Amino acid sequence: MSMLPTPNSARVSVVSDCNDPVSGDDARHSGGKQSVREPFTKAYFRAAAAILATKPNPAEAQLSGELLLRHYGLTGAMRVLSSEVECTTEVTLSNGDQLILKTSARPEGRDSFRFQVAALAGLEGAFGFAAPRIVRTGDAMLMFEEDEICGYLQTRLLGGPLHQADATSDVLYRVGRALGRLSLALEPLRLPDMHRPVLWHVGCWSRLMELEEHLPSGPVAASVRLAMNNYVELIEPRLREVTWQVTHNDPSPFNTLLTDGGIAFIDFGDGCWGPRIQDLAIAASHLVTDPSLPLGGAENLIAGYASVIELPPLEAELLVGLIKARQSALILINYWRAQLFPAEAAYIKKNVGRAEHGLSILSALSTGKAERAVRRALS
Repeated sequence: MSMLPTPNSARVSVVSDCNDPVSGDDARHSGGKQSVREPFTKAYFRAAAAILATKPNPAEAQLSGELLLRHYGLTGAMRVLSSEVECTTEVTLSNGDQLILKTSARPEGRDSFRFQVAALAGLEGAFGFAAPRIVRTGDAMLMFEEDEICGYLQTRLLGGPLHQADATSDVLYRVGRALGRLSLALEPLRLPDMHRPVLWHVGCWSRLMELEEHLPSGPVAASVRLAMNNYVELIEPRLREVTWQVTHNDPSPFNTLLTDGGIAFIDFGDGCWGPRIQDLAIAASHLVTDPSLPLGGAENLIAGYASVIELPPLEAELLVGLIKARQSALILINYWRAQLFPAEAAYIKKNVGRAEHGLSILSALSTGKAERAVRRALS
């Protein structure tokens, strides 16, 4: 039986590893190399799981209009959007402009918001991609913090999500290039709370098999087990040898937009300090759809990324294993959360079918064939 928290036991207070832009902990990690075992302990994993085992408080949404007026002097029509952790509200001003207000009354939400606003502020002026801009409070702050609640306001980008687009080879190549530009823009940043617990972090993947009991029996469970065993034995020990930096950590087709100004990335709520290649593996994991292609159609995204950031031989060797591990992590976490919150199961599992199909395609590749397929994509 899994020992992970249930909704009633998950209200924990998470203490951040770094509340200042550059703490002693950040300084130790800023050289770019990082063990996946430390500081990603069992306690880190439990705290990260507890965050996703608690839903946002519906009462927060009722305060959105009051908070918007008090901290920004704005009023508008409010619409609550689906969200895993924080309360997310779409704001439509009288002139038709749209903004996004995010609020949280949970301690870990405060940590996450401090990271998110610092990341978005750090990306202002970057080129090669777009990201939301922070709307400063009336006191010119990136976010507001009250005793019981905190939040921030950002612009809403107009465009269609990648999962609804005709993802041609050219589109995916451009998305890959934009993702490479995003990685370059994030690389020099040292942000508050970038070491806070995040269940989607690669440091948690080796413990996610505790959720195996929630999977349906059959080929999906077998493929997940094989991919995670491969990750633990062959990939995780070598991640200390790759470059680590601040990452978006969820550049999925739902968080990647095609706008008139180019490719845009939204929702930095899972962002953290991790292997740089993790963002490429995550983005590619959603694009493995065509069984007639060795990498299922992710080749063009990988090629676009590599045209901006050259993949070292080790990263090319590890990439497919990381993609399969990420697909498996998505399957494990979302089956678990769907059983915790059955009323929201459809939203929670929106990416699961894609992950299961992609994992079935990549599971047919041997390690040698997978590495050769990546090298062909790079060339």
